[in-house]
Amino acid sequence: MNINIEMIPAYKIAYIRKIGPYGSENVEIMEQLKRWAREKNLFNESSIILGIAQDNPQFTEPKDCRYDTCLVVSDEFKVDNKYINFGKTIAGKYCVFKISHTMDAMQKAWMEIFSELLKRNYEFDDKRPIFERYAVQMRNKHYCEICVPIL
Repeated sequence: MNINIEMIPAYKIAYIRKIGPYGSENVEIMEQLKRWAREKNLFNESSIILGIAQDNPQFTEPKDCRYDTCLVVSDEFKVDNKYINFGKTIAGKYCVFKISHTMDAMQKAWMEIFSELLKRNYEFDDKRPIFERYAVQMRNKHYCEICVPIL
């Protein structure tokens, strides 16, 4: 697993929220967001999509877990659709895990990230959510990233 420390800026995001258990439905809303972005000519080689699990299923009932599929947009962008929300991520220091974009690699990474943080003496910042980052250029090479906020 390739690991880097990165100062990630606050991203303005257009997003769709799904409420319910995490899983395959997250992929469906990601495809829905991409279709919308293509219709608005917002999806291109420099696009960044984020997947943000807002809740920890160890502490939140699966039926109440929130998952946001987001497209990073410019500051000037105005949302014009009742199904699309907008907001901002929180800037800060992140431990970025670059991994193969496969289901197995993602599951393995999610199981190992906290032990990797401990090994490297990084402290998890539980005030900001962990997010998956899918830069189109990186996805085209079959990679994605899990960005873990650290203090």
